[in-house]
Amino acid sequence: MSFSIRQAAKDAKHAARQVARLSPEQKREVLHEISQHLIQQTQNILSANQLDLEHAKDIHLDAAMVDRLTLTEDRVMAIANAVASIAEQDDPVGEISQMKTMPSGIQVGKMRIPLGVVAMIYESRPNVTVDAAALCFKAGNAVILRGGKEALHSNLALAACLHHVLRKHDIDAAAVTVVPDPDRAIMNTLMTLKDDVDLIIPRGGEGLIQYVSERSQIPVIQHYKGVCHLYVDQYADIEQALALLENGKTQRTGVCNALETCLVHKAVADEFLPRAAAMLKSHNTMIHACDSSISHFSDAVSATNADWQAEYLAMEIAVRVVDSYDDAVDHITQYGSGHTEVIATQNYATANAFIRDVNSAVVMVNASSRFSDGGELGLGAEIGISTSKLHAYGPMGAESLTTEKFVVLGNGQTRK
Repeated sequence: MSFSIRQAAKDAKHAARQVARLSPEQKREVLHEISQHLIQQTQNILSANQLDLEHAKDIHLDAAMVDRLTLTEDRVMAIANAVASIAEQDDPVGEISQMKTMPSGIQVGKMRIPLGVVAMIYESRPNVTVDAAALCFKAGNAVILRGGKEALHSNLALAACLHHVLRKHDIDAAAVTVVPDPDRAIMNTLMTLKDDVDLIIPRGGEGLIQYVSERSQIPVIQHYKGVCHLYVDQYADIEQALALLENGKTQRTGVCNALETCLVHKAVADEFLPRAAAMLKSHNTMIHACDSSISHFSDAVSATNADWQAEYLAMEIAVRVVDSYDDAVDHITQYGSGHTEVIATQNYATANAFIRDVNSAVVMVNASSRFSDGGELGLGAEIGISTSKLHAYGPMGAESLTTEKFVVLGNGQTRK
C-alpha cells in the first residue's frame, strides 16, 4: 500500500484528540512501558541501525552525521531512560495559572493545552524519533516524524516499539507516525498541510533548516546552528577553565552544544593559552587562531572572519584574545548563533553581567556547554532547540509543546 502524507496528517489530527484526553496516569503508564519495551528490543534496534551504518559507509556520510546516526546498547538505554524520565515529569496539560478576579467579578486564568499535531523533520538522529514521540505524547499531541533516508531502518524499528505499546493500550497508532518514504516530495507536501499540522520543528544541518523555514506554510520553530562560545575571563580559575574547554570541545564534537570558539581575556592569555594548546594538541585539535594567540600554538592556522561564524562539528576550534569583557560580549553578539554561551570567572559581578548581557538561549557560568541539553536541564529529553525567541527559547521539553487558552469563570455576570 502506498503512503499518503495527506491521509497520514488527517489521521494524526484525529489521533491527537484521543491523546489530548488521556489522563496523566495513562500517559505515565504508556511511557514507562515504551521505555521497558525499547530495552527489550535493543538487539532488533541495533540490527536495524547496522543496516543504516553500512549504507552510511557506501554513501560516505561525514563523521559528525555517522556519530549522530550510531546506536549502541548504552545509547539505546539512554533513550529508554529519557522516556522514563519524561514519564515521571509533571504533566503540563490542564494546568491553570494566573487566576485572578477582575472588577466585573469574573475570574480569569490560563490553562495549558496541547498544540495538536507536531511534525518533526530531521536528519540522522534516531534518538529524535523516540524523544519527539515521548515529549509530544506527554504534552497531549500527535506527532509526524520525517527522518532522513540515512536512518530509515533505525527509525522504523523504533517506531515498531512505540506502536506496539500504543496498540496494547488501545491508542490510535497514528498518534506517532513515522514517514516510511524519504522522498523529498513527501516532505514538501507535509509543509503545506496547515489544516492538519500545527507546528513544524526541523532538526539537522543548517541547509535542512533553511530549506524548511523558507518553504513551510506552517509555523516553524528552529535553530540554524550552534556556534557556542567559552569566554575565559581575567578572573577565571585557570584549571576550571581548561576543564570546561576540554569537555566542551573534545567530549563529543558532532553535537550542537560543543564549543566552537574560545575567547580569552588578554590578562590571562599568557597563562591560559600555552596550557590550552597542550591540551588541545593531545586531542589532535585543529586551531584557527587570531594574531594575538597564534604564537602559543605550534601548528595553528590564522583565523579568518568565517571562522568566527563556523560550526565545525569536528575537532576544530577558533581562538581569539579579547581586550576586555565588553569585547567578549560584543564578539558573541556579532557572531553567536543564540545557542549556548559559557563564561569562566570567579568574579560575581562579572558573572551576573554576563547572564544579563548575553541573550542566547542558554547562558552558563563555570559549567560545560555540554550541559545545554534537555535531559541535563531537567526536561527528560528535548524535541529540539529554539533560537527564534518565539513561543519557546532554548531546549524544548513537554511544556514547550503546549500553548495556553484563557479560562473565564463567572456567576452570571453580563458586561455593562
